[in-house]
Amino acid sequence: MSRHDNKERSKLRLFALRCLDHSNITIIGATAAFLLYTRSAGVAYFAAGAVSCSLSVKVVKRLIRQERPDPIYRKVKKKSYGMPSTHSASITYFATYIPLACAYLPLHPSLSPSPYTRALPPILIVPCASLIAISRMWLGHHTWPQVAVGCAYGVGWACLIFKLWTGGVNEYGALVEDFVHQAVGL
Repeated sequence: MSRHDNKERSKLRLFALRCLDHSNITIIGATAAFLLYTRSAGVAYFAAGAVSCSLSVKVVKRLIRQERPDPIYRKVKKKSYGMPSTHSASITYFATYIPLACAYLPLHPSLSPSPYTRALPPILIVPCASLIAISRMWLGHHTWPQVAVGCAYGVGWACLIFKLWTGGVNEYGALVEDFVHQAVGL
């Protein structure tokens, strides 16, 4: 392998890591677009669950107060604590809730009844979430235990939020959705 090939490969790796470092922007944008497309109370609830997962992890970080590892690609160490990883918790929330929703919830009327509507989201989100969680270590933002605890937190939070939705919150969601559709004239 030539020196040029190694340099190109290194540039590509840095670009990929930079994209993974800012994956939250892509995930938030995709969630917002899906919410605007469906106008679904269930999707709004899901998004609120993701935000609450992220915020609650930040509270836990302040309680645990475990330092982050020394940075690999950045010159300056992040000032926030590392345990548990917020990115890992949040993306694992997505990777847990989305397959549960695809498997157990009725399709929203704005979505196609195609089998791909239920199969494709889990097929896409699970590997994507795994890559994002692992990248937190590659980037030097977190240690293995910080990412593992973040992932466990995200699974637990998603299961809790999903159980609340299927346990009765969805009935209020339907009322809110009907009210909004009438108020906006949809």
